[in-house]
Amino acid sequence: MKVVRTPAKLERVPGTGLVPTMGALHEGHLALLRAARAENESVVMSLFVNPAQFDEEADLAAYPRDEARDLELAEAEGVDVVLAPDADELYPPGFSTWVEPTEAGAEGAARPGHFRGVATICLKLFNAVRPDRAYFGQKDARQVAVIRRLVRDLDVPVEVRVVPTVRDGDGLALSSRNARLSAAERELALGLPRALESAAGAADPVAAARASLNGLEPDYVELVDLDGATVLAAAVRVGSVRLLDNVLLKGEIR
Repeated sequence: MKVVRTPAKLERVPGTGLVPTMGALHEGHLALLRAARAENESVVMSLFVNPAQFDEEADLAAYPRDEARDLELAEAEGVDVVLAPDADELYPPGFSTWVEPTEAGAEGAARPGHFRGVATICLKLFNAVRPDRAYFGQKDARQVAVIRRLVRDLDVPVEVRVVPTVRDGDGLALSSRNARLSAAERELALGLPRALESAAGAADPVAAARASLNGLEPDYVELVDLDGATVLAAAVRVGSVRLLDNVLLKGEIR
């Protein structure tokens, strides 16, 4: 496995699958890597904590980082190349051009500037790697919708693939931020997936989910369209940790 620090030095290989990550790898990331490995001749994983997508400095500072462990896990999953640049490589002095999504739903409204950072870094990664496919998790449903719109609107020749959410045994969606939850906070956090599941068959799933959150205050609860599939998505804060989750209501996520 090669580790490349400079995007310009990345060798472009036909039949490549890209898995963008910010590190702190868990089983959810590994599911993306396994899907990419199964469908492509070559797998590139990016490893970059993107400062442009954090709307809170404290959240950026607290984001877990363990590059040595991430590289070990990537190699064990058969990754061919890890692109792990410094911030100055992707945002050099004078950088001033951004991709600004205008349809980012409630998640975008709750985190001004977040999807500008996401869309910009993904486009830069697509240009650097030139993958045939790029892999994202269903947990970040609105992000998937934003990236698919970017790909369509800007004619980016990449197929966006979505991998189902991976959960712990108790039902909590895996997230790098889960490590910051205390035992009591984790028990509270379980109210999120339970509320979404209980609301899935309701006539008004948004209202039903809100009513079932048992004291958790949501940033939002909304329906997200993923190219014909509909998911019920929500974000809540538990202590200092912000968690996302969603459940499929109808259709098939591809």
